[in-house]
Amino acid sequence: MRQAGHTRQAGHARWTSPQPLWLVAAIFAWLLATAWMRPLMAPDEGRYASIALSMLHSGDWLVPRLDGLPFFHKPPLFYWIGAAAMAVTGPVEWAARLPSIVGAGAAASALFLFLRRWSTVRLALLSTVVLVTTPFFFMGAQFANLDMLVAGCIAPTVLLAAAAVLAREREEPWRGLLAGAYLFAAAGLLAKGLIGIVLPVGVLAAWCAVTRRPSALRLSVWLPGWAILLAVAGPWFVAMQLKYPAFFDYFVVTQHFRRFASSGFNNEHGIWFYLPVLAGLTLPWFAWVLVPRGRDGVARPRLSDIDWLMWIWFAVVVVFFSLPRSKLIGYVLPALPPLAYLIAQRVLAGRSMEALVPRVRATALASAAVSVACVAGLAMYAVPPGTRLRLPVGQAVAADDQVLMLDSYFYEIPFYWNLRQPVRIADDWKAAAADTRDNWRKEIVDAGRFDPARAANTLVDRTQLAAALCVPRITWLVAPSNAQLAHPWLARAQLVAVHGSVAAWRFAGSAGQDPHCLDVAASAPAASAASVTPASAHPPAPGTNGDD
Repeated sequence: MRQAGHTRQAGHARWTSPQPLWLVAAIFAWLLATAWMRPLMAPDEGRYASIALSMLHSGDWLVPRLDGLPFFHKPPLFYWIGAAAMAVTGPVEWAARLPSIVGAGAAASALFLFLRRWSTVRLALLSTVVLVTTPFFFMGAQFANLDMLVAGCIAPTVLLAAAAVLAREREEPWRGLLAGAYLFAAAGLLAKGLIGIVLPVGVLAAWCAVTRRPSALRLSVWLPGWAILLAVAGPWFVAMQLKYPAFFDYFVVTQHFRRFASSGFNNEHGIWFYLPVLAGLTLPWFAWVLVPRGRDGVARPRLSDIDWLMWIWFAVVVVFFSLPRSKLIGYVLPALPPLAYLIAQRVLAGRSMEALVPRVRATALASAAVSVACVAGLAMYAVPPGTRLRLPVGQAVAADDQVLMLDSYFYEIPFYWNLRQPVRIADDWKAAAADTRDNWRKEIVDAGRFDPARAANTLVDRTQLAAALCVPRITWLVAPSNAQLAHPWLARAQLVAVHGSVAAWRFAGSAGQDPHCLDVAASAPAASAASVTPASAHPPAPGTNGDD
């Protein structure tokens, strides 16, 4: 009996006293474990992965480019990390998602290290376990867009700055902590713009006000910190403004203030939207909120400084993103670290460790299983057609060939075909320029305004298709599989691959640059989709990426 009790105590000690380096390594290993399992999802993952790959292929590490055109919706940090990873691995899914994994790992590690120092080790570990096994957080780390990366910059900024305030009050070294906060603020600025600074400043200002620390607000104008921030983030913004005079208006005014205030963007939801999102996507951990506290009748302790920080952090993020009409689920990811702390605190409230460990372990395993099941479900059922569109064996896009997309832009094709040159896109671009809706056409048109000369070659008006195709070169056409209804001349092209609603054709062009090479009257009989082996049944052609 004594030996069994000693074993339980040793197990509890290990549970509450992990080695920080091993824990951080375990966090990154867990978040990376399933990042390879599913194809990129359209449009977001295909867009950001292809921009990073384009940066690598072009050698231009300053200007993010969507199909060769300057794309200033967001700054370049995500693309820098993704391009650097793909320089080592090639265009594979887990490398495209590495920026999000880095962001998630930074957020979880910062939460653990902060709480380990300024709260209890037990609460630090449980908060971290709650965070990394929560399906919302896990899936955010497995999704190649900018939301988790900026969340991973915001969390260390808040926590390092708060640690600097607390250390300064206790006459401990604080300047290194504050310098780290400014460094992560610069990273947040390079990850997603002003939000990387605005949210941490809002959280910390409110925390200092509520906890009566007015003197701590002076740290927000600490000159060495601003020197770090400007030295790290400033050069890219200055370079873009000098190169593109319209950059400031588009990046700052349109993509920040107009997007926040207007209703002309997609995904409009009510002010209540994020409350059910947070409750539903953090199950089963969120269910602990509904469990009665232990030790009924015992007075609840007053909120500590750390409690106030977490409550304010959570509230500021949720309220901030609830105000605009346009809402995406990933926007609220920065609220997950404080929510994990609040859930962990509720779990531990008035409960003995011996009774708690089995229940916590069961919840963590259930939550982790739900997270992996979500990844597996997406891998099976949420596959964009373009990710499975493969060219048959023996056919590949040569260096002198051109790729043209008809009436649609499939973001994931440049990534999976490992294209080194921009594709051309045929559409009604005059109508697209007048369209104010937030869609792929508007993204391309907006990007084209920064480089009109390149856009004139990339964006092909439907009336100019003959000039683009009746040339002595091979053109690979990618379009909806029913595109021949709108373009009868496709009967002259060879249908080479079909997957679901997307198809690829090979068009031989015209050796004599015959301007009538698309005339329907001269068309050969159309190749039916039934006569083509589905692309998904073929391995990828040489020179293309074969990872799914």
